[in-house]
Amino acid sequence: MSGMHIAYDLSFTHTEGRWAQPGSWVGQQFPDVRMYLEVAKTAERAGVDMLFFGDGSGIPSTWRGSIDPAVEWGIQWPRQDMSPVIAAMSMVTEKIGFGLTYSSTFMHPFYVARLLNSLDHVTGGRIAFNVVASSRGADAANYGYAQLIDHDLRYERMEEFIRVCRALWDSVAPDAIIRDAATGRFADPSKVHPIDHDGEFFTVKGPLASVPSPQVHPLIVQAGNSPRGIAGSASFADLVFGFGGSLPGQQRHRRMLDEALVAEGRDPAKVGILWATQAIVGRTTAEAMARRDAVLDFWTEEAVGAMLSHNAGYDFSTLPDSFRLGDLRDEIVAAQASPAGFVGSLVAELGEDHTLTRAEFFTHGFGAATGLDHTIVGDAATVADALQENFAQTGSRGGYMLSSPLSMPSGLAELSELLMPELRRRGALAPRYPGSTLRENLAV
Repeated sequence: MSGMHIAYDLSFTHTEGRWAQPGSWVGQQFPDVRMYLEVAKTAERAGVDMLFFGDGSGIPSTWRGSIDPAVEWGIQWPRQDMSPVIAAMSMVTEKIGFGLTYSSTFMHPFYVARLLNSLDHVTGGRIAFNVVASSRGADAANYGYAQLIDHDLRYERMEEFIRVCRALWDSVAPDAIIRDAATGRFADPSKVHPIDHDGEFFTVKGPLASVPSPQVHPLIVQAGNSPRGIAGSASFADLVFGFGGSLPGQQRHRRMLDEALVAEGRDPAKVGILWATQAIVGRTTAEAMARRDAVLDFWTEEAVGAMLSHNAGYDFSTLPDSFRLGDLRDEIVAAQASPAGFVGSLVAELGEDHTLTRAEFFTHGFGAATGLDHTIVGDAATVADALQENFAQTGSRGGYMLSSPLSMPSGLAELSELLMPELRRRGALAPRYPGSTLRENLAV
């Protein structure tokens, strides 16, 4: 097996109080593009494979049915469309890749296929598309949905969405462009064809009115963790984004994905999982632990409630004084929300018959909302030890999507300047940028 790949998750570099912590930018505030240019250059010097941007287009409003708590405390907002920022970062880097998120639940595949083709050209073949099946009511309301569509139906739509994108990317053959200056012929019409897609969710004639991009198909990333989501990953994903923190949960995900890949006729050895992992690295373990403790100063029950409710699609302010975990999970499923996140983890850990009080739920919730329940804390050697051990135990295919609960840029800079050199020294990392495209560089 090759070594581990490392991506940085830049989805929340300025939210949840990070903007106010020591070590944040002086004289610059989100969304100043200069912040991201510096992070990109630092990460590329360290040999990071990809910078990743998750996304959501709605302000969290599930908690108490209001956006006010999220607005007041900066919970998962503000958020920009990061495609222009990625284009800018690509101009000051040469090898590092970029992951961009769009929702197959709300977006149209022709628009997304065309945009990603253009970004793949701009970046020189360094674009990944993180396709998501949206589970958040705040997003749905912005696209004309009174409520979320059925969970499994969202994945059926996602699979058709990807089929359309791939057909569009293939609708102009790689050798269709002639550019014969002597005759004036630009392209061969026999190699440019409509796709004539007429499916359950989309009708698209095509072809894509674009020149094939360096990767032709941008790398496809997908993060489904439910059985239906894992089946979707197996049908089309080049790379999977998985939840870190729980080794049994990671091993279950890897095992289920391998089985689903085999059922699809695909080789499990060729599909890696990047485990979402939060890390705090200090020059000493004591320094790292002090920085971890400082993160907790920001969080109140309102902030925790707004975060958890948004991610689950369920208003946890309505919880009774005590309840059975299995009943709560069933209510979330009935609401077409997301049962595989925090509540799913609690069910897996404690059992569906376990009864929790409201206070106990929010005590558990502090760890989930902050990410400190799956944060590796220590000096570079300690964090590297933990990653190497986990990598071996989860199949040695893929690597880590690292994030930091600390301020930007200091939290990410320390990953680049302390952790990455330690992993490189140990020979734990995959070869540094062996190819010319992101697909080549992230090959397992």
